[in-house]
Amino acid sequence: MNVMAAHAMHKEILFTGFGGQGIVLAGMIVGRAASLGDHRESTLTQSYGPEARGGACSAQVIIADRPIHYPYVRHPDILVCLSQGGYEKYIPMLKKDGMLLLDHDLVRPQGEWKGTTFTIPATRFAEELGRRMMANIVMVGFFTAVSQTVSVQAARDTVQALVPKGTEKMNLAAFDKGHEYGLAVLKGRRKKESGEKDVA
Repeated sequence: MNVMAAHAMHKEILFTGFGGQGIVLAGMIVGRAASLGDHRESTLTQSYGPEARGGACSAQVIIADRPIHYPYVRHPDILVCLSQGGYEKYIPMLKKDGMLLLDHDLVRPQGEWKGTTFTIPATRFAEELGRRMMANIVMVGFFTAVSQTVSVQAARDTVQALVPKGTEKMNLAAFDKGHEYGLAVLKGRRKKESGEKDVA
């Protein structure tokens, strides 16, 4: 029983950006994928700045194997940033051993960060796929690959269910683009780590 408790999942995740980027939708996809697809507990809370579009925006998701008694993220295990302002506001909250995911072209990290950082040109990929607004879905695919917090099938199914009707195909392509990029990044890191061990 104690061993199970020690390994019980409890992840606090914070998506941040500005209004109009689909930050809340990204959080909703991850939370719903965890609950309906992977049969875990999840909560979603959201906040907006003074302006809905262009103002600061965040979506807080908690995923756990047990009931969640407090739905607000205090110290995220994973921080996903699609804007510089969001990064600067929330980086102090991120756990020291946490995971930081950034849009490579929109966020410039500052200072020393000793946790794990992953970057992806999510907005650029979305533009290449024909719609800049899908950067959030590219990031969800990337998040799914590198964090392994939700299953790929649950995330894809939820993307298909929640995006506007008629855009399912292009949004799934955006998800797959981010997911494939994430897997490639992980593979590259593993190669580098094993190479360093061999040298040592």
